[in-house]
Parts: sequence; structure tokens; C-alpha cells
Amino acid sequence: METLMRINSVVNGFVWGPPMLALLVGTGIYLTIILGFPQVRYFGFMFKEVLGKLGKKAEGEGTISSFGALATALASTVGSGNVAGVATALHLGGPGALFWMWVTAVFGMTTKMTEVALAVRFREKDAAGNWRGGTMYVMEKGLGQKWLAWLFAFFTTFAAFGIGNAIQANSTAEALYLGYGVPHWVSGIVVAVLVALVILGGLKRISDVTTYLVPFMAIFYIVGGLIVVFMHIDMVPAAIGQAVKYAFNDPMAMPGAIAGWSVKMALTKGVARGVFSNEAGLGSAPMVHATAIVDHPVRQGCYGLFEVFTDTLVVCSITGISILATGTLTGSPDLTGAQLTLTAFQSVLGKTGVMVLSAGLAMFAFSTILGWYWYGETGATYIFGLKITPIYKALWILVVVVGAWGGGGEFLSNIWNLSDTMNGLMAAPNLIALLWLSNEMRKLVKDFDAKRKQGLIK
Repeated sequence: METLMRINSVVNGFVWGPPMLALLVGTGIYLTIILGFPQVRYFGFMFKEVLGKLGKKAEGEGTISSFGALATALASTVGSGNVAGVATALHLGGPGALFWMWVTAVFGMTTKMTEVALAVRFREKDAAGNWRGGTMYVMEKGLGQKWLAWLFAFFTTFAAFGIGNAIQANSTAEALYLGYGVPHWVSGIVVAVLVALVILGGLKRISDVTTYLVPFMAIFYIVGGLIVVFMHIDMVPAAIGQAVKYAFNDPMAMPGAIAGWSVKMALTKGVARGVFSNEAGLGSAPMVHATAIVDHPVRQGCYGLFEVFTDTLVVCSITGISILATGTLTGSPDLTGAQLTLTAFQSVLGKTGVMVLSAGLAMFAFSTILGWYWYGETGATYIFGLKITPIYKALWILVVVVGAWGGGGEFLSNIWNLSDTMNGLMAAPNLIALLWLSNEMRKLVKDFDAKRKQGLIK
């Protein structure tokens, strides 16, 4: 394990080093410019599309509704990264990390929109008649690079067990233990049974469950977080000011600064945790968006805009501002991860805060296990065919138990580090594909805009 982690550390330093972070943000900036700032132009249309189409029958081909695809994607993105990941970034990089998360999200909205639209453009049906799509299909059909597609599918298949399963199962168990005293092994077995009941029903059942679970859990956490923020409303302007100021100025000048803070750390941790949370550039969410019943790729791309907006600019912001406004970051310098966020909530809501955050974190993590299952299965079936599905399901359920039972400390740290590396390895080929097909995306956007003007798309 020590040898493996040393190798992982070297690879991680490369895939999450300055070149990769520059490529992630740079791709978003480039796509934003050539597509005419779609996160601004489509902002109103985005809300109208997502909220105005609820319950209405969609036109086009696909397996699940556009909102069902969005809910499943949000189930995977709104997870422990929104609670523990944001807190970790602030602890390691200082307040400025929150600002760089915002920057990453703004440009990441265009990246996610492009990923989603291209996934719909190049999707296909599998041997069972179900729609499949994602970066591997984009690479094979759009680029003609099957070897690169296979590589992405391989990384996805195995990354899913870490970021989408073991980490989330561990977070669920830890949250239920902290909030309600439930033993880890009990949580592991219960969550494994619940996950099995959902994933054995396939994508439609995953979509049905997340369609109801995701809005509920998001509102539950947002309301709790807003109570914490409003109880310190007088400190919110200062918190936002700190995030902006120390994104560019030496954070060590801040009263109560923690050793190790720097502008570089704020930048790298903010971008890395932002991407880890909203997954823009990783190529994960397009695998479920590609199954949506929709009449134009860019229409579904607008659901990708909404996904990043909700995940980072809403949920992550509430976590970050709660920690800064309550003074928890500098008041509890030894805390990091979920414990830091927990202390911020507890300072306002007391024991109720512990229960609110614990329940929210448990729901976030559980929903992520469901969403990431589809990503992992999609990668596995691309490589091995549909025959791998029952084996992958069994392994997925087993890893839930192992992850929950594994405890914290070194076990969790190793899983986080391995997952971080796998995410970076997914991002590299995905970003190459997005840049390679940027002209194809520009054509899709022009076609979408023209049809909107003609009244063919409303």
C-alpha cells in the first residue's frame, strides 16, 4: 500500500498540477468565448427549461426525461465534496479558495454544457436497446480515436468505485454515526441494501429515486445553511470580501491565518475542489445526460449549465460562506473536512445543526452512490459489453459495505487520494475531446439559436 500511494502521489502531482488546472479552466474560458458566453445568454432560458418543463412530456428520443437525467447527474455531483470538500479547500488554501471555486464554476458551466451536448450528439443504442453515451462514445464516433475512448472508459470504471462509492459510503456512515450514533457496520449494510434495491432496477429506477430525493435533499441542506448564514448576516459581506481579497493577496496577512496558506494553495485547492464537486471537465455527467428524451443536444446542454450553477454557485457557496461568516475557519484551526462544516452549523443550530448536517451529508453521499453507479456501469459495458453488468452490480454493492466499514484516518485518506488521481486521469482525455470538437459544438449552438429564432424550439 505504501508503494502504491507513493506512485499515486507522483501521478496525482502531475494530473492535478498547474498544467492540468490551467487546462481545465482554460478549456472553460476558450469554450465560453467561442460559444458567445452561453452561461449568460441562456441563463433565463436555463431556468425556464428546467423548472418550466417539470411534469411535461418531452419530445425526441431517449430513455429518461431531461429532468430525470439532471436529477441523476446532480445526485452524483451534490455529494460529500459540497460539505467536506469545500471545508478542506478552505482549511488548506484559506478564504481565497472559495473565490477560485466560483471562477471554476462560472467557466465550468460552459464546459459541462459542451460535454452534455456532444454526448447527446454522438449517443447510440446498446445491444439491449438502451441509449448509451458519454465521452467514450464522443471520442470513438466524433474523433475516431477508439483507443482514447477505451482509456477513458477504463479510468471511469475504476474511478467510480472510489469517488462514487467507497468515499460516499464512508461519508454516509460517518455522518449517521456523528449525528445519530449509528454504528458504521449497520450503516454499511442498510445503505448496501437500499442501493441494491435501486440499481437492480436499472437507469429508470435510479432516475425515479433521484428525481424525488435530489430536490428534497438540496432544499433540506440549503434551508439549514441559509439559517446559519442569516444568523451571521452582518458578517457575510466581510466573508465574501475575504474570499476575493485573499484569492490575490497573501492569506498569511489575515488574522488567525493557518500555516501553509498562500495564493497558490488557494488557487490550486479552489480549482481542484470545485472540479471535484461539480465534475465539469471530468466527462462523468454526460453519461446520464446522453440518455435524456430531448429534441436538440444544446437543449440538454442547458441542463448541464443548471447542474454546475446549483452544485457550486449555490450549495458550495452556502457551505463556504457559513464557515467564513461564523468565524469557524480561524476559530477552529485544527478542524478540516466535514468536521469544520459541522462546527459552523453547530455554532448556530446547536445539536439540531449536527442532525441537519448529518442527515444532509448522508443523503448527499447516498445519492452520489446511485448516480455514479451508472457512470461506472457505462464505462464497464463499453469495455466488456452488457455481460459485465450483473458482476459490476455485485461488486458495487460489496464496496458500499467495505467503504462504510473501513473507518476514517489512513483508509479514507488513501481512498480520497486514489480517487483524486483517477478523476484527473478521466479529465485529460475528456478535455482533449472537447477542444478537438469545439467547432462541432459551435455548429450545434448556431443551429440551436437559429431554430429558437424561427420558433422551432421554445
